[in-house]
Amino acid sequence: MTTARPLEGRHAVITGGARGIGLAIARRCMANGASVTLWDVEAEALAEAVRQLAPLGTAASALVDVRDEGQIARAASEAQEGFGGIDILVNNAGVLGPTVSAWEHTPAQWRNVLDINLTGAWLCCRAIVPVMLARQRGRIVNIASVAGKEGNGFNAAYSASKAGLISLTKSLGKELALCGVLVNCITPSAADTAVFADVPVEHREQLRNALLARVPMRRFVEVDEVAAMAAWLASDDCSFSTGAVFDISGGRSMY
Repeated sequence: MTTARPLEGRHAVITGGARGIGLAIARRCMANGASVTLWDVEAEALAEAVRQLAPLGTAASALVDVRDEGQIARAASEAQEGFGGIDILVNNAGVLGPTVSAWEHTPAQWRNVLDINLTGAWLCCRAIVPVMLARQRGRIVNIASVAGKEGNGFNAAYSASKAGLISLTKSLGKELALCGVLVNCITPSAADTAVFADVPVEHREQLRNALLARVPMRRFVEVDEVAAMAAWLASDDCSFSTGAVFDISGGRSMY
């Protein structure tokens, strides 16, 4: 049964939480009663995010590079000690990477995108799943992409990383199905966020138009729309879905 504040008393760790989709998810979770810890690599953006969230309740932050297992372990321990546990993990940290042909990616570019978008999510799960298992309760929400289903031309590393995140969700969902920990992912189409800043200026408008052309509803997904879905997946109202992929793509992908 839905309650007015379905996440009351829960604590959420949200990676890439300083802006965009991550910040919107934090805002929705707090409106639903949760406390949050934002993990991000940008100190100034984190401080501003916490300032914005302060009127809603308790928000903390930690400088965390999800490629660094030591930073993850330290921040997870601090969140657990400071809030008595971690009930929700949202793996949102991600980068777009190069917008070039697959064979033009450098090995360093390829590894960086995979390290942040996929291995980073796995490292966060590796640190936090045991915390959830100890309490036999938890929700993990992975923010993948419709690109992980379809593949985007000139975004091979990004598409591959998001496809991997979808498969990680399915594997982990099966492994934890009897443990009270549900694992699901969301596959949004493009949102009009700071991710476009990674695209060279001369290609930015062309990419935006190409992405919009693939969406039957002919608009970008709003960050609050993704946040609403994430908050439901983080709640007890989501009780019989795990290892699942929830599309939010304006009709672009229907499988």
